[in-house]
Amino acid sequence: MKLSVVIPCYNESATIRGIVDAVRKSPYQDQEIIVVDDGSSDGTRELLRTEIAPVVAKVIYHEKNQGKGAALRTGIAAATGDIVIIQDADLEYDPQEYPLLVEPIVRNEADVVFGSRFMGGRARRVLYFWHRVGNGLLTLLSNMFTNLNLTDMETGYKVFRREIIQSIVIEESRFGFEPEITAKIARTRCRIYEVGISYYGRTYEEGKKINWKDGVRALYCIVKYNLLR
Repeated sequence: MKLSVVIPCYNESATIRGIVDAVRKSPYQDQEIIVVDDGSSDGTRELLRTEIAPVVAKVIYHEKNQGKGAALRTGIAAATGDIVIIQDADLEYDPQEYPLLVEPIVRNEADVVFGSRFMGGRARRVLYFWHRVGNGLLTLLSNMFTNLNLTDMETGYKVFRREIIQSIVIEESRFGFEPEITAKIARTRCRIYEVGISYYGRTYEEGKKINWKDGVRALYCIVKYNLLR
């Protein structure tokens, strides 16, 4: 089964070459790599044009920064593989784990797979306490509405059968994508699995972008896409 790897990026000049190299060297080789640059202004676009474009399937450019959700909307629409995986450009998630993530779909046991940072058994960088608390609260609230028992709704590693994710209209343009897509996937009644993954989180000094405002938006999105739609 062909794997479409969608990489949204914004001002990731320090890591974009590293993540593309890591994806290309992943054990799952039947792949197409789609990079969506979301209006970068730090030299990322120049790297994409000169070094990345020749070695990936597609590079798509947004003229203005719109947000992670907008970049994913563009990249998912361009995917042609049987399976679509979201890969952040910041090296927090390890492409060596692709076989683990896609296995439930390849075995025809799942339609969607969430990679959980909190299921245990794999390395996870120790970082911000309040981020962990916030993640747990958002996951709990989302689960209460969807009746799923996820451990990590906000995970950056989400994997889908292409026909499922392309059938969903993505409305959120920033980090609200995570609770939105979880609510809409739950509504399809498809088969959802979780697998434990490693996590090499970065600090704000190292370029982390999500902040408390995105947490507030996530709360709103949980209510919006579960109760108001």
